[in-house]
Amino acid sequence: MAFDPEHRLVVSAVVGRHAAEHIDTLVADFRRRTGGRLMNLMTSDENPAYAEAIREAYGEEYQPRRRGRHGRKPARRKRLPKGLHYATVHKTREKNRVVKVEQRVIFGTAAAVAAAVAVSAVSAAVNTVFVERANGTDRNRNARKVRKTYCFSKDWEAHEAVSYFTLYSYNFCWPVRTLRQGNRRQGYRQRTPAMAAGLTDHVWTLKEWLSRPAAVQRQ
Repeated sequence: MAFDPEHRLVVSAVVGRHAAEHIDTLVADFRRRTGGRLMNLMTSDENPAYAEAIREAYGEEYQPRRRGRHGRKPARRKRLPKGLHYATVHKTREKNRVVKVEQRVIFGTAAAVAAAVAVSAVSAAVNTVFVERANGTDRNRNARKVRKTYCFSKDWEAHEAVSYFTLYSYNFCWPVRTLRQGNRRQGYRQRTPAMAAGLTDHVWTLKEWLSRPAAVQRQ
């Protein structure tokens, strides 16, 4: 899942194993959905496939200079654009419990990552807590993902369909308490992640969301 913690928005998701091929698809889809814009900061767990996927999706091709006058030209390579900042979270475990959490800067500089965190509206440190919390919310909404239950999926296509249904309907139909505006005296205005991100101006009903024509992307 690619998650926007400021607006609690599920930007992109791929249903499948946490494998390199699916991570490549996820990062490429995230870049497409965000118009190729560079985020202030991208974070993830330590899976090395994320760094390679980010380099492939955001890297700019260039032709290295040939050394000397003879021989073949070097193969084209990719270099990351200036302003791309990416850090991971390293967790130290003892007896299956996390005892220490450290940040590791992969792309960019430590100063640039610190500056991005400093202007964050939701966090004071590099972490993955928001996407982990979103996973918990999704398990609450999708009984097929609850651990140790008879509700687990027996059919992959059904599991995939329900996963996308819960993930994306959450954006438009699920008011999030931490996104509400107002106060107790004057009343609260409930907001969904899509409302917070400026994608809509109201809380959608499931009927409205399900009956809206789907946009199909053609490869």
